[in-house]
Amino acid sequence: MLRGEAGIGKTALLEHARGVADPSGFRVESSAGVESESQFAFAGLHQLCAPLLDRVSALPEPQQAALGVAFGTHSGAAPDRFLVGLATLNLLAEVAEDGPLLCLVDDAHWLDQASAEVLAFVARRVEAERVALVFGLRDPTDREVPAFGGLPELRLAGLGEADARALLATAVRAPLDGGVRDRIVAEARGNPLALLELPRGVQPVQLAGGFQLPDALGVPHRVEDSFRRRSASLPADTQTLLLVAAAEPTGDADLLWRAAQQLGIARDAAAAAEAAGLLEIDARVRFRHPLVRSAVYRAATRPEQRRAHGALAAATDPQLDPDRRAWHRAQAVLGTDEEVAAELERSADRARARGGLAASAAFLKHAADLTPDPGRRAGRALGAAQATYESGASRMASELLTVAAAGPLDALGGARLELLRAQIAFHLTRGAEVPGMLLDAAKKLCPLDAALSRETYLHAFDAAIITGGLGDGRGMAEVAEAARAAPPPAGPPEPADLLLDALVTTHTDGYAAGVPVLRQALEAFCADDDPAEPAACREARRWLWLASRAALTILDDELLWVLARRNVRLARESGALASLPAALLYLSSISVLAGEPGRAAELVAEETAIRQVTGGVSLHFGRLVMAAWRGDPAETVELHAVAVREATSRGNSAEVSLAEHAFGVLSNGLGDYAAALDAEERACASLEPPHISLALPELVEAATRAGRPERAAVALEELDARARATGTSWALGLAARSRALTGTGPDVEEHYREAIDHLGRCRLVVYLARTHLVYGEWLRREGRRREARDQLRTAHGLLSDMGAGAFAARAARELRATGERPRNRTAARPTDALTAHELHVARLVATGATSREVATQLFLSPRTIEAHLRSIYRKLGISSRRQLRELQLP
Repeated sequence: MLRGEAGIGKTALLEHARGVADPSGFRVESSAGVESESQFAFAGLHQLCAPLLDRVSALPEPQQAALGVAFGTHSGAAPDRFLVGLATLNLLAEVAEDGPLLCLVDDAHWLDQASAEVLAFVARRVEAERVALVFGLRDPTDREVPAFGGLPELRLAGLGEADARALLATAVRAPLDGGVRDRIVAEARGNPLALLELPRGVQPVQLAGGFQLPDALGVPHRVEDSFRRRSASLPADTQTLLLVAAAEPTGDADLLWRAAQQLGIARDAAAAAEAAGLLEIDARVRFRHPLVRSAVYRAATRPEQRRAHGALAAATDPQLDPDRRAWHRAQAVLGTDEEVAAELERSADRARARGGLAASAAFLKHAADLTPDPGRRAGRALGAAQATYESGASRMASELLTVAAAGPLDALGGARLELLRAQIAFHLTRGAEVPGMLLDAAKKLCPLDAALSRETYLHAFDAAIITGGLGDGRGMAEVAEAARAAPPPAGPPEPADLLLDALVTTHTDGYAAGVPVLRQALEAFCADDDPAEPAACREARRWLWLASRAALTILDDELLWVLARRNVRLARESGALASLPAALLYLSSISVLAGEPGRAAELVAEETAIRQVTGGVSLHFGRLVMAAWRGDPAETVELHAVAVREATSRGNSAEVSLAEHAFGVLSNGLGDYAAALDAEERACASLEPPHISLALPELVEAATRAGRPERAAVALEELDARARATGTSWALGLAARSRALTGTGPDVEEHYREAIDHLGRCRLVVYLARTHLVYGEWLRREGRRREARDQLRTAHGLLSDMGAGAFAARAARELRATGERPRNRTAARPTDALTAHELHVARLVATGATSREVATQLFLSPRTIEAHLRSIYRKLGISSRRQLRELQLP
C-alpha cells in the first residue's frame, strides 16, 4: 500500500513500477478507483480482471460461476464475496503461471466496496504465487477503506528542500524571484504535484515578486484550486466538455462525444483543455491527475452538474449499461422523480443479484431520496438499511433506519423495521436486550409474513442461547412460551421449522419431551444435503450451527460430529468466510473432546488466518478450550479473563458460563477441586446453554473431590434425568461415571464398568480416558494396586496421546503412588516439525486430494499448496505424495 496525500507521488511510483516491470518480463494489469464509480459493485475488480478472463475456464466451476455472476455475465445466486476473492486469487495465479504478474491499483480509496474487499482478500492470501499487487491510497481521505487495514504500507513524505528546489526549477523556466521561490517551496511542503502545478498559469510578473498562495488551504486543496483556476480560464464549451468528462468515470471517449453532441459541443473544444495539460483524449479520456477531475466537478454549479449528467444519461445505452444510465439520470434530477427512483431500485436489485450489497444499498438510498411518495420513500429507505446491514455497515444501517422510521410504513414494513433494528443491535452489541426485541418483531410478523415470523422466532432462540436469556432474569422458558405463538409452516416443514418446534417443546414441556423431536429435527438437517437443491442446502446452512448446538444439548455425539463437520464443509464450499470462523472453532472444540488436539490446532490456525483476512471479531473460545484441556494454566487464565471481561461488558451470561466451564476443566485437571467447583457452579447457574450438559459431570467430579457431596448430588440428579431422556452412549456413560464418583459400596465398581462400556462406544474419547483415570484412582484408594495400575496405565497413555497434559499428569502421579513408573510418552515425532497449517495441508493431501482441491478448501492457490508441500517434504525427509500417504499422521 502506497499511502500519502494527494499529489505526493503515488501515481508516479505506480507508473515507475510499470516501467521497471515491463522490460523485466512481467505482465502488468491495472485498475483505478473513481469517486463516481464507487457505487458500482465489482467495477474496479472487473477493470483489473477483464483482460485476464480468457483464462477463467481453468478455474473450478463454482469459482467460474462466482466471477460470472459478480461481473454480470451470468445469472445465478449471488456469490459470497470471499468465493469471488478465491476465484480472483486463482485467476491471477493461473495467469502468473505464464510469467510474473504485476497488478497496479491507483486511487484505491475510491474502489467500490465489493472490489476493495476482494482485492484485500487476494492481497492477504498471496503467498507462493508470482503475483505482486501495489495499491495507491490517498491519506488522509474522507472515505476510509477498512478492508485494507493491516496490509504492508509505504507512507510517502514530501521531498527534501534540495529536491523540491530542483523539481521547481524544471517547472519554471523563466527567472524566478528568490523570495517567491522560497515561498513556493515552503507552501508546497515537498508535495511534488504542488511544486509542478502551482506556478503554472501564473503571470510572469507574479513570479517575479508578487506571487501569493492561500495559507488557509491544505496542499491538495491548493493544487486542486490551481487546476480549477486553469480550467476556469478556458472557453465555455471546453469547460463544459471537461465537466462532462469529469462526470463520466469510465473514460469511454465515444460516450463522451455522444454526450457532447447532446449539448451541441464540437470536438475541437477539447483542444484548449489538452493544450492546458488538463486531459488527453484518444481512444480513452485521461485526466492529468485525479485532482483535475475533482477540481472541475466541484467548481461547477449544481445546475451545470445536472446538465452534464443528463447528457450522459441520454448518451448511455439503456440495454448495455442500465445501471450507469440510472445513476446519471438520478444525478440529473432536481427535486424528486418516481420514474428515476424506480429505475434506481431495479439497479439495486441487479447489484444484489451479483453480490454487491453495498452497491445495492447505495442505489436504494438514492432512490429513497428521489421518491416523492412518503410511504414508498420509507419502504426504499428500509430496503437500503437492510442491504447496508447485510454488507456489514451496521452503524450506517442504523442511520437509514431513522429515515425509514419517519414513515409512514405499513404494518409489514414496521415489523421488518423492528426486526432489522434487533439484528443490528445483536451485531453491534450481542446485548441481553436483543432476544426480547426479536420476540416483539416476530409477534408483529405473525399475521403478516408467517415464514419470516417463524425465522425470527428461531433467531430469538439463537440470540437467547448466545446471550443467556431475555436479559431481565427471564430465560429460555419465556422465549419458548412466546415462540408458541409462531404460525405453522405454509407447507411441509423444513428442517428449520422442525428445529423451531423442537426448541419450543424442549423449553416448555421439559427436556424429556423435547429430546425425541430435537433428534428428529437434527436428523432432518443431516438428510437435507441434496446438491441438486442448492437453495435447500443454503437454507439448511443458515441454521446448521444452531442445530449442532442442539446436538450438544441432547448429548448425541454422532449427530454433533456430523452436523459440526457439515457446517464447516458447506461454509467452505459456498465461500462463506463470514460464518466459517465460528464453525471452525466449534469443530475445533469437538475435536479436542474427540482426542484430536492436532486437528483442533489446525482448525484454530485456519480460523485465525481467515479472521485476519476478513477482519472479523476476535473469538477466544477455540484457544481457551484447547488451553484448558491441555492443562496450560497461564494461557487459560489469560484467555478466561479476557472472555469473561468482554462477555460481562455485553451482559452476555452464556459466554461467561462457557468461559467458566473451560476454567473448571483446567482446575479439575490440576486437582484444584475447590476452584473447579466454584467455576462449574457459575457455569451451571442456568441449565439452559447447550454446554451445560458438559458442565454437569465436571461439577460432580469437583464437588465430590472437594468434599461437597450435597452439591454433587444436585448436579447428578439433573445429569441422570438427561441421560435417561436421551439414551445415548455418551450421556449414559457420563451419568454412570458420575454415579460412581458419588457412590459408596459395591455398586461403585459396577458404575465405573458401565461407564467404560458406554463411553467406549462414544466418539468423544476424552471422557473414556478420564473415566479410566478416576476408576484407577478409586481402585488405588481401595488398596487394589494391581488393578489400579491397569486403569491408570490406560488413562495415562490415552490422555498423553490426546494432549490432555494436566489429566495425564494426574494419572502419572497416581501410577507412581502404586509403585509403577509411568512411561515417557513424549518422544518426538517427525510431524512435530510441521506447523499446524502444514499439518492440515499434509492431512488433506494424504487423503488423495489434489493441490487444486486442497487450495479450494483452504482458500489458497494451488501454487501455494505446492510450496507448503515442498516444505512438508523437506521437514519429513520424504519426496512424494505416496510417501506422505504412507505416514501415520497424528
